[in-house]
Amino acid sequence: METISWRTAVITSVAPLAWGSTYIVTEQLLPPDRPLFAAAVRALPAGLLLLAYRRRLPQSDWWWRSAVLGILNIGLFFPLVFLAAYELPGGLAATLQATMPLAVMAVAWTLLRERPGTARVAAALVGIVGVALLVLRSPGQVSELGLLAAFGSVAVTALGFVLLKRWEPPVDMVTLVSWQLVAGGLVLAPVALLVEGAPPAIDLPAAAGFLWLGAVGTILAYTCWFHGLTRMPAGAVSLIGLLNPVVGTLLGVAVAGELFGWTQALGLALVLGGVLAGQPALAAAVRRHRSARRGAAVPPAVPRELSRSSP
Repeated sequence: METISWRTAVITSVAPLAWGSTYIVTEQLLPPDRPLFAAAVRALPAGLLLLAYRRRLPQSDWWWRSAVLGILNIGLFFPLVFLAAYELPGGLAATLQATMPLAVMAVAWTLLRERPGTARVAAALVGIVGVALLVLRSPGQVSELGLLAAFGSVAVTALGFVLLKRWEPPVDMVTLVSWQLVAGGLVLAPVALLVEGAPPAIDLPAAAGFLWLGAVGTILAYTCWFHGLTRMPAGAVSLIGLLNPVVGTLLGVAVAGELFGWTQALGLALVLGGVLAGQPALAAAVRRHRSARRGAAVPPAVPRELSRSSP
């Protein structure tokens, strides 16, 4: 029986709230058309900083497991999500990430035998309907490359998250994040140099953007996300990821002037409803409420002494 507290869900939600800013920060602050460079700068410095702080290297099987997780969650995911951010409007790129819950549930069912349950699947479908309503606001033509990058990022990270849960890391979350960031960053850095050439000039806005993505969107976000992933069902954690498009949409409206109307408001409401409906803490609260009502409906037993003295 799932009895996860709301505290775990709230901590986990920090990650998609931070990730939702990736798209607008990329569009507004980072050097244009450099997704591999942006991904490497986001991952490697943060990973090396955390590794120097924790001073702990992987042991035994965790050398290759860290490499696999780093490639999936960082080395492939980062450039794909940056490519989606460059090719698609910020709100649209963020909302496509909301297809992750069903992808994670499918992979978790296959690798972990973790059945998502009717309520959780329904919550994911409600979230996808909300996503569809949000996507309707996107103007102009949509880049096919951007769509492939967005859905590709969902696929690789779904596999990476489920593998991490299956392997049960032997270390704290900060150490685990450092291993993955370094592994992914070491893959990204040479590829970025070969494909994109020498690093571009970094002005003050770009430096601020990279600092935000490295500190908040990477170190803090991944630590909170893996905290939830090791304590909650994979499907429930992935549903919290639906907060990503909420933030992406609101920032797109506030900063980039993207369109927003009643259709998008309904979409946001459905997304938030899907997040709440799929949480173990809510299911546990409903069970407790039903148990309390059933207990109140049963009349209290009459003490044996009183029953004997009754006329």
